[in-house]
Amino acid sequence: MLKLLSSTRSNLKAQRDRFGDHKWDYLRSQKTGSLVGSTKASFLRGKKLRLKTYTSPTAARSVTVCVAADPDRPLWFPGSTPPPWLDGSLPGDFGFDPLGLGSDPETLRWNVQAELVHCRWAMLGAAGIFIPEFLTKIGILNTPSWYSAGEVEYFTDTTTLFIVELFFIGWAEGRRWADILKPGCVNTDPIFPNNKLTGTDVGYPGGLWFDPLGWGSGSPEKIKELRTKEIKNGRLAMLAVMGAWFQHIYTGTGPIDNLFAHLADPGHATVFAVSAPLKLQTITVICK
Repeated sequence: MLKLLSSTRSNLKAQRDRFGDHKWDYLRSQKTGSLVGSTKASFLRGKKLRLKTYTSPTAARSVTVCVAADPDRPLWFPGSTPPPWLDGSLPGDFGFDPLGLGSDPETLRWNVQAELVHCRWAMLGAAGIFIPEFLTKIGILNTPSWYSAGEVEYFTDTTTLFIVELFFIGWAEGRRWADILKPGCVNTDPIFPNNKLTGTDVGYPGGLWFDPLGWGSGSPEKIKELRTKEIKNGRLAMLAVMGAWFQHIYTGTGPIDNLFAHLADPGHATVFAVSAPLKLQTITVICK
């Protein structure tokens, strides 16, 4: 019996050393039904705000974070309990992490930057899809649609364009990666040393090129509000780009053409109008 207890204690200690203190508390709470990290007991009815000392495995100091939802904090599901690593300090944090992808501090730091970059690219992509197509539709521009732009012949061949794009984007992404590893190390322009970035947070370089209106120099509350709006618009843009892609697959046209067709004939030009040909095409492919 004593040998069995000793073995069990050794296994528990090994698991605690493996997961770290904060993950061990979270896993233990899932088994015991306690408040820390648990969403079963308060998923539908919520709990009042509580504070807990959260110790990062990569640092010796402890910081105080919110374990349960603040009544004044908007959450993705009203009354739910956010995980302890989402304490509301990040822009766009609504306590949504059902898979626990941000439980590790280093992984969370990387995911924050990954989402930020994807949001910005998606906003540029959405603008490149909708604006030229709309201006072409009303006769101001004459540009190809976004899904056929790659078939157009430009000033050089596509291979050269790809290599040039790969070089410039690789250079920019390399400097961004260096800034993530060592914040502030790329604030000075290697070509024009007098052109220095003023931002101190990773992902927000500031300066004349990235913050010409000086919006990033306000109060912390205002800065967080602007960053939250950026994340919200970026998430919406990612869904919009995905929607435009599926829309072209199903209808063969762009979103602006579909919008004008729907406005001209709202009763017939709908998503249901393409469902029948789509089903017939799917059946034909399966039969072949």
